[in-house]
Formats: sequence, C-alpha cells, structure tokens
Amino acid sequence: MSVLDLYSYLLIGLGVLFFCTGTLGLLRFPDALSRLHALAKADNLALGLVVLGLLPQASWPLGAMKLLAVWLFALLASTTVGQLVGEAIRRGDPFR
Repeated sequence: MSVLDLYSYLLIGLGVLFFCTGTLGLLRFPDALSRLHALAKADNLALGLVVLGLLPQASWPLGAMKLLAVWLFALLASTTVGQLVGEAIRRGDPFR
C-alpha cells in the first residue's frame, strides 16, 4: 500500500463522514432553511473530499479532469438550487 493509497482512503473516508453528518443535519434540524444549509455545506465539502481522494487513483489526466468537472458542476448546481429553494421557502411558496 502506497502513500497515495493512504491519502485516497483518508480523504474518501472524511468525505463519507461529511456526507453522513449532512444527512444527520437533514434529519435533526428544526426548519427547512437550517436543513438546506446543512446539506449544501456538508455535501459540497464531502464531494470535494471524495473527488480529491479519487484524483490520485485516476489512470489518465482526462479522468481526473472529468472528476473535477463533476465537482464543479455539482457546486454550481447546488448553489443555484439552494438559492432558489431558500427564496421559495422565505416567500412561503415552496411549490412554485
């Protein structure tokens, strides 16, 4: 087992831990905005840690670029959707 393997295991494990804490926040927080905040922050960090853990395992640079592109698109999508859902909740019209 190399140092890169240990690095990958550590970062992927931390990413899974953050996914679990985000899910716990979803289940435990009292209102929708707190839940949304917990999921947006924890899931973005968790996905980033998992991607950083997978980068050394990518066999080609194109695979690493695809992983980074997925992370970037997920960051953009979660930010946009979080803003839209938060605004709908604030207005009191969550189904529009």
